[in-house]
Amino acid sequence: MSRALTRLVPTSSFPCLTSPPRWRPSLPVAISHTLLSPVAQTRHSSHSPMGAAPAQVRKSVTINTLQSLYRKNEPITMITAHDFPSGHVADHAGMDMILVGDSLAMVALGMEDTSEVLLDEMLLHCRSVARATKSAFTVGDLPMGSYEVSPEQALTSAIRVIKEGRVKSVKLEGGAEMAPTIAAITRAGIPVLAHIGLTPQRQNALGGFRVQGKSTASALSLLQDALAVQAAGAFAVVLEAVPAEVAAIVTSELSIPTIGIGAGNGCSGQVLVQVDMSGYFPPGRFLPKFVKQYGNVWAESMQAIQTYGKEVKSREYPAKEHTYPMPKAELAEFEKIILEKREKV
Repeated sequence: MSRALTRLVPTSSFPCLTSPPRWRPSLPVAISHTLLSPVAQTRHSSHSPMGAAPAQVRKSVTINTLQSLYRKNEPITMITAHDFPSGHVADHAGMDMILVGDSLAMVALGMEDTSEVLLDEMLLHCRSVARATKSAFTVGDLPMGSYEVSPEQALTSAIRVIKEGRVKSVKLEGGAEMAPTIAAITRAGIPVLAHIGLTPQRQNALGGFRVQGKSTASALSLLQDALAVQAAGAFAVVLEAVPAEVAAIVTSELSIPTIGIGAGNGCSGQVLVQVDMSGYFPPGRFLPKFVKQYGNVWAESMQAIQTYGKEVKSREYPAKEHTYPMPKAELAEFEKIILEKREKV
């Protein structure tokens, strides 16, 4: 796509405009008007920044904003993003929170599960999303292996996610056993979003992607985890794959927001993976029970790309309106030169 980028040339580019008035030559009105006006310089490029201000600019979402929503019992909206376009649309759509989740291992990098993605890879995606996000509160996932060894390791990783990833907070999986780690990170002034219930990074220890909190003992353990991460300083906690009734009770026992994913509408907010809910995947892909598909981006993209391919093959594209014209006199001269060269051969 072609974009025209315009800048203003400063008046210092014209000495006659910066000299004392007595040295300034008298100019015809038309010429002096031209010099006194901003000069537009146009550059055509096949690539241009995607960033554009939303139609209605909103205030940046902060921890205080999220706490205010929680106190008013207004559900908090959160969605994942893994690059500039997905972060850009999520921010324009008015999401309260945007999570750069380690689920990008599968949906963006084609990996088998979240355990494969590295911290350096997460940082790249965090930076991309952060550039796109002007209002939403951003969260960067700490991937497996970047925080479990010790609170010191976790703090080092969290600092990198904030400083290099340019997001506003971090998320980590685990309950009571991670409380000292959460406390260490929050003491350093970094907000932490906790994650309990089904913790995908620990799927092997959990026996796979299984619903948590289905028994009385499991539900009590979940509540203890929630209270522990709250006491450690987490500003909110994700509840994943938990019976709705249990999630609602846990939410009622806490004084921080809960963000549900497969945990019913009794939570303080909800989060979904953007690729899942927007339908950006081929037919037949497995979706968890809790996912509601709100669109079919795959079908739209497929149709657009196939149409483009057909028009290229038929030379329907590019049409005249997609090309840059050349003055007829210049074209005639160019063709004359080429013809003369051919005749000499």
